Amino acid sequence: MIIAPDWIICEHCDTRYRAAPLTRGQTAHCRRCGAVLWRAPRFNLQQQLALTVTAALLFLFANIFPVISIRMEGLGNAATLAQSVQALARGEITPMAAVTALTIILAPMLQILLLGWLLCHAVAGRVAPGFRVCMRTLEHLRPWSMLEVCLLGILVAIIKLGGMLDVHPGVGLWALSMLTVLLILISGKGVQQLWRLYEARHE
Repeated sequence: MIIAPDWIICEHCDTRYRAAPLTRGQTAHCRRCGAVLWRAPRFNLQQQLALTVTAALLFLFANIFPVISIRMEGLGNAATLAQSVQALARGEITPMAAVTALTIILAPMLQILLLGWLLCHAVAGRVAPGFRVCMRTLEHLRPWSMLEVCLLGILVAIIKLGGMLDVHPGVGLWALSMLTVLLILISGKGVQQLWRLYEARHE
């Protein structure tokens, strides 16, 4: 979506609309195609920054602690997200390891870092260096961050293996679950308010 001080262009059908103020919880939709044009921010900048810091901590927990642990006849094993990627790299589907690393580790990490960078400066009343590049990178990263797909796959694996082995979700899985929800909250269309702040300071 392209936003200017007094108009909004739908990113799907290019229909132009006059920007109108929204109250919390309201959403503006395109009359032609029904796409979401703009959502009123759920959180202010300070709250978004706090959630981003929380997401960074959860990301560390999700990558440090085991996501799943398996036990059978006294033997046990546990795997983190990074170890899962390494296991894929050793098999015949090595290219899948690169895609997996991108979608469940690299893309979410970059999202959190870029959001933290932008919000730290915004809270301080400044425009972050490289603002336009960071915002466009965030927009391109959003489709590549697939933590919810990874989470669903892990839950399916736990259910299927539960009948044959002693399977337990680890701390990393709980952190991954909370991180998935947080990333949806902080990296959605509400981030577009940063564009408005940028434009207001450059008028």
